[in-house]
Amino acid sequence: MPKTLKLFIAFSIVPQILFIKILSSYPYWVEENYSNIVYPKISNALRLVYGWVPFSTGDLLYVAALGYGLWWFFTHGKKVLKNPRKTIVDLLSTASILYFVFHLFWGLNYYRLPLHKKQNINPIYTTEQLIQTTKKITVFTNKVHLKLVKDSSAIVIIPNDFDVLKKKSVEGYQNSAKIYPYLKYKNPSQKLSLLSTPLAYMGFSGYLNPFTNEAQVNYKAPTNSFPLTLAHEQAHQLGYAAESEANFIAFLATYQHSDLQIQYAAYSFALRYCLIELSNRNKKVFEEIKEEVNPGILTDFENRSMHWARYKNPLEPLFKSIYNNFLKANAQDKGIKSYSYVVGLIVGHYEAQHNH
Repeated sequence: MPKTLKLFIAFSIVPQILFIKILSSYPYWVEENYSNIVYPKISNALRLVYGWVPFSTGDLLYVAALGYGLWWFFTHGKKVLKNPRKTIVDLLSTASILYFVFHLFWGLNYYRLPLHKKQNINPIYTTEQLIQTTKKITVFTNKVHLKLVKDSSAIVIIPNDFDVLKKKSVEGYQNSAKIYPYLKYKNPSQKLSLLSTPLAYMGFSGYLNPFTNEAQVNYKAPTNSFPLTLAHEQAHQLGYAAESEANFIAFLATYQHSDLQIQYAAYSFALRYCLIELSNRNKKVFEEIKEEVNPGILTDFENRSMHWARYKNPLEPLFKSIYNNFLKANAQDKGIKSYSYVVGLIVGHYEAQHNH
């Protein structure tokens, strides 16, 4: 690459950052022009290209990039000290290209219109509204649980068949799109991550690869979490970057599913989040409602927590902190805590249904 061109690419990262900063103040523009026009074309094309491949191409790209980076460091280490200027330009030009591709392929979705504004949902709720919603979801979860296992103390076990779960997840989106058109989903690209073991130790149940648009699921995660993890990553594929919004959309795409196991996964997911939020707001009522939850559901929650506890390690908080800061750098002010904000969307959803 000519030196002048490399310099131009390297320092183009500055106007890129400024441009993204300006765009972040215009969510309506991003929503209408990028998220609804440009992004769907790019994401569908990427899913067509990579969706048919039976393994995770994105994971292999990451491994190859890491391997190349290590090779480059060990073979060019001495040159770096001799000519640091050239190294800085090389690194800046690489970062500039990755920054551009990341935002073009997916990242601009961080700055789109918040879903609650688009859907006219009020995400701010009182403790009383949370209590009423938690009670409703408890009734629904108990009901589906008993249909599946007949015994309130028994545990629902969702079969570990990824191919079946993939199809059911797509069906969930197709059915939900009849009510919520923005959930229309085609060209599936759902993969079991080749990096599942490191992901488990980092504390992640899945991720979306922004460069290949593959929905990655960590096969080391509890199987009962698979349906919601799949639906969550598919929500990211549809361009909903905020974690809270992806969680809420995953719930919408699964809670009315024709398959009872998927319904159970959805309701137990919502119930767990609501109970956690309620325990933070009103311990007494939390304990009262918890008593109403079928023991088998609570055991399921405990089993999932114990499953993840096996992967606890001193580095996990570091990875979570890095991701937290990444989210904050991309206009997600609550960082990882935005996951719990899904409760506001669920409560708002039920409030809107009640008012209608």
